Amino acid sequence: MDGEARDAGLQPERTRLAWRRTTLASSVVAVLALRQALRGSGRPVEVAGAAVAALVWLAFLGVAHRRIRELAVGRPPGLAPRAALGVVACTLALAVFATAVII
Repeated sequence: MDGEARDAGLQPERTRLAWRRTTLASSVVAVLALRQALRGSGRPVEVAGAAVAALVWLAFLGVAHRRIRELAVGRPPGLAPRAALGVVACTLALAVFATAVII
């Protein structure tokens, strides 16, 4: 490179939209888990699973919101390994707790 700034084009916008879609999908999973717990038998495992799913959803929402804000101010550094691990953990936890609520 000759020192010129890289023109990212629409890539940051696509990445922001991808984070928003992922947040929406995570929201749907959390709402369905809560709905299942409210319509279920009310067993403690269902209620606990729904509560933890809601907490995991809030954690994921925080990570995603921070990442979207970083993308809005310019080209941020890559996703930190700790943040990436947090996103993976939130996704897996939502799947596990949603399954616990259903079963």
